[in-house]
Amino acid sequence: MNLFTCGQGGCVEAKKVEASDIGGQTKYLGAIVRGDTTKKQIALVFTGDEFADGGTSIQKTLKDRGINASFFLTGNFYRNKSFKSIIKKIKADGHYLGAHSNKHLLYCDWQKRDSLLVTQSEFKDDLLANYKEMERFGVYKQNALYFLPPYEWYNQSISNWTKAQELQLINFSTGTRSNADYTYPELGKAYRNSDEILKSIKTYNEVQSNGLNGFILLLHIGTDPRRTDKFYNHLDELITYLQQNGYDLVRIDNLLNH
Repeated sequence: MNLFTCGQGGCVEAKKVEASDIGGQTKYLGAIVRGDTTKKQIALVFTGDEFADGGTSIQKTLKDRGINASFFLTGNFYRNKSFKSIIKKIKADGHYLGAHSNKHLLYCDWQKRDSLLVTQSEFKDDLLANYKEMERFGVYKQNALYFLPPYEWYNQSISNWTKAQELQLINFSTGTRSNADYTYPELGKAYRNSDEILKSIKTYNEVQSNGLNGFILLLHIGTDPRRTDKFYNHLDELITYLQQNGYDLVRIDNLLNH
């Protein structure tokens, strides 16, 4: 499978890597990266740290369409008083709320993935601080057992440390450019406009034998102001396309049966 890694410097295509298919789910370096490819189910997953400009639009679209999604937010996001209202609405609407680290740390080197930038103690303290912030909204660790790493970048050690906290690491399904919806023109070649992103999703669905079955489709709840072409404005169009192609849009815990 081809991995696209995204961080502050943009999205880059990583080397081709092998993922394992266990019990109908696909894992890479210990993280679940795709659900059962025999089932026409997709989990829409939104991450958030410092921006939430799409929150109201996303929440309204999902509610109007009667769809439950999943939101993985940092402690920074949960602490931000300006975001308190949207978090409460998301929870009230029945969406999954999960952890995305407390301080949005970079766990391992971009070029040398096995090179850790945090200790296990630092990882644990940061992660538990994220859950502490979630408790203020009535979301407890035992009800939010999936953890999506910051920058969507991790290694086997991070997976092992996550498991030691009795949590399961997850990441987005690769093959589309949905996770590049945060990019902006100043990033140069890494930038992907909304038409490109939507086209990549449709193309993957149409050319792959299992389409988007079991996909964890990652988007962002907000983006840098320098991105004016906001992909969340195309969310209704995306949902229409997916439903017309027979996909059931579910929460991450329903996709992965936990």
